[in-house]
Amino acid sequence: MKTLAIIPARSGSKGIPGKNLIDLCGHPLIDYTISAAQSCNRINQIFISSDDDNILGYCADKGVDTDYKRPKHLATDATGMVEVVMDALDWLSDNKKIEPEMVLLLQPTSPLRTSDDINQILSLLDTTKLQSAISVHKMTEHPLECIKTQNNYWNNLLKQPKIPVQRQEYNNNYYFINGAIYAFTPSFLKKEGRFAKPGTQTALYVMPALRGVDIDTFDDLYQAEAYLAHPKHTITFEN
Repeated sequence: MKTLAIIPARSGSKGIPGKNLIDLCGHPLIDYTISAAQSCNRINQIFISSDDDNILGYCADKGVDTDYKRPKHLATDATGMVEVVMDALDWLSDNKKIEPEMVLLLQPTSPLRTSDDINQILSLLDTTKLQSAISVHKMTEHPLECIKTQNNYWNNLLKQPKIPVQRQEYNNNYYFINGAIYAFTPSFLKKEGRFAKPGTQTALYVMPALRGVDIDTFDDLYQAEAYLAHPKHTITFEN
């Protein structure tokens, strides 16, 4: 199966300016995703979608094909990721005659996702025979302990049981879509107009919450730095 990894990395970022190239323990943030993809033997091609010449230049030095440059109108805060991926797939088809059978969307803001995670989500698709899979992790805050507010009033997010239960008795089938990995066939994306579909059509790959961290703020960055600084957690780079 021909598997394509798309790494989306636009220039704009409000939370952390220049986020995709910001230093994380001695390496630019995007380097972690490139390395994980290069270490995955099931990926046939890595594709960068960026409007930023500095990002494209860095990726080229890492041995990644950077012939494509994302159009500016697809690099705004309002641009949906589905549009970004569809444009990349159309460009590859028109300019390089590449028609992947499976696509992986690997966002550079998930630096702790590993090549093993990527291999496992692809194996999950092999086993389930589905055309779509997403990475998730167990919710840290259980919905029974969460509230919602409206018009200065608050209420429980979930209906409370009539008989109070201890936390260890909670139903734990609640997960968070962490955005570390989306895997899908181009036909699924074109038919559904999205990467995942609730119900039984999209498989869930459950990974540890720490590896699913999404770098959106400096606090997220500091959490990733602390994880990587621990002696039990090491990441090696291909180049």
